[in-house]
Amino acid sequence: MATSTYLSNSKVEIGATSASTTDITDQVSACTVNFLVEALENTAFGSTARTNTGGLQSNSASLTVYASYAASESYAVLSALVGTQCFIRVTPTTAALSATNPGFELDKTFLSALPVINSNLGELAVYDIELLGGNYTADITP
Repeated sequence: MATSTYLSNSKVEIGATSASTTDITDQVSACTVNFLVEALENTAFGSTARTNTGGLQSNSASLTVYASYAASESYAVLSALVGTQCFIRVTPTTAALSATNPGFELDKTFLSALPVINSNLGELAVYDIELLGGNYTADITP
């Protein structure tokens, strides 16, 4: 049984580096940070079952962002990062970093594409973006 729960109200910061992030929390409606280590098979002759060992990290993050073309809004922030390695931090809540509110970070993650417009009649326009690779850290330093 879960001993703690939280309402989904993550804080999302993104930028070229950890020192130059912009808080885009008010422009994001969904986010996922994936911590993944590739499985490398190391099964030897005579084994009765396949076995694996950890390889390289293959981390990613995905965001659903409301489209806004105003200065310092989603398009301005994200378009500057396309084709570059960048930094993203997502925390479960907007509270300060702590053991119960860690910052899930990807450093040197790559933003390869930004759908510059995605319109549907009667709906708010959003971008679905994916950041690939990068070094994963769970930061609890306040």
